[in-house]
Amino acid sequence: MATETAPTPVGARACAGTTAFAAALSLTALACEADAPAAGNQADVVIDTIGDTVLVRTLAGSVWGADAHLEPEVSIGELEGPEEYLFGWVSAIAVDDDHNVYVLDWQAQEILEYDVLGNYVRTVARPGEGPGELTRADRMALLPDGRLVVPDAMNGRAQLLGPGPGEREEWPLHDFHPYGTHRIWTDDDGRTWILHLAMPATDWDAMLRGVVIVRGPDGTHLDTLPGPAGDFDPPELTASSKPRGPTGATGHRTEPVPFSPAAVWAGHPHGGILKGVSSDYRIDLHLGDRVLRIERAFDPIPVPPAERDHYRDSITDMMRYMDPDWEWNGPPIPETKPVFRRLHSGRDGRIWVELSPALRSDDDPSLGERIRYDVFEPDGAYLGAVDAPVEFKASVNPVFDGDHVWAVTRDELDVQRVVRYRIVR
Repeated sequence: MATETAPTPVGARACAGTTAFAAALSLTALACEADAPAAGNQADVVIDTIGDTVLVRTLAGSVWGADAHLEPEVSIGELEGPEEYLFGWVSAIAVDDDHNVYVLDWQAQEILEYDVLGNYVRTVARPGEGPGELTRADRMALLPDGRLVVPDAMNGRAQLLGPGPGEREEWPLHDFHPYGTHRIWTDDDGRTWILHLAMPATDWDAMLRGVVIVRGPDGTHLDTLPGPAGDFDPPELTASSKPRGPTGATGHRTEPVPFSPAAVWAGHPHGGILKGVSSDYRIDLHLGDRVLRIERAFDPIPVPPAERDHYRDSITDMMRYMDPDWEWNGPPIPETKPVFRRLHSGRDGRIWVELSPALRSDDDPSLGERIRYDVFEPDGAYLGAVDAPVEFKASVNPVFDGDHVWAVTRDELDVQRVVRYRIVR
């Protein structure tokens, strides 16, 4: 069943220097009342324009003036109870303007709808191959008009479900890898962006980079773009087995070097793409020919010796299963962690930077990591940092909207829930 806790009041959404910047970039008209930062912690920001790029660099401080955390308000999911509250494996969530929640259960191949209080409303999609049925769907996105877009490559289509019960249509998917993980997002103009693994592809790397297909609200194909990861090649470790059997077949395995830089990106609801290389606090929001570059002074997080040894030993064990004589054949594990691990866009256009997590205990990596976000307004103003609770799992993309966050959690019994949080300072 759904559970609800009393909300904790929070101040008005904050803006700092938005008017001049928004005018310079022509991104959006932002109107909000600024919260007063704590004394001595006002944001120190440098704004510059270089060609088509507007640079916003935060040297110190923040608009909020203090860190924030997440307080749970509504929880959906139970260990035991009615079937509509028992999740097998939640792979995606979506939230509409009224805070109704849609949950895609990959294991059950169902999409369930819950109201703002977390009460079950209806089953939007079920497993199968017919209309409104799913076979291997793992992602979904919500259009501004309330339709859910659900790619299902095994069935060769993207289904559009809703907004009303029984309302559905289909878009064909061509040359999709049936087992390939893809991304999907929508923008404020009703366009749908789908990343899929390129099939056929001339080489493995090209397939993994994939392509982005952009469709209009009616499904019209508008554009095909290269995968945002581009030609970035992260450092890797490799192992090959010796020839086995009469055919002389060999095995091959690659593993990334832990804590090495990676190309990170996310779609944005203003019709653009966020991109960055995780080793530098430099994030670019590409909107057509314009670029907003966000930078922030940041002290890198050192990699504790226990954590470095843990990763080195585990990778060595995996590689020696392939090649018993394997020795480390790539760059050493860096002394510091990348600045960030993932980028996220809120429904309101805010930019959420998932920082590289610090361990809860430097001496015991098994105790897990602290999840922490830096939050920016769409114009680059740094609002502040938000700490997530222990049970918060960022591996399933959370939904961010104003002062609320929806995320998947797991408790000590490994029970999955979808929880609505409120940002509290």
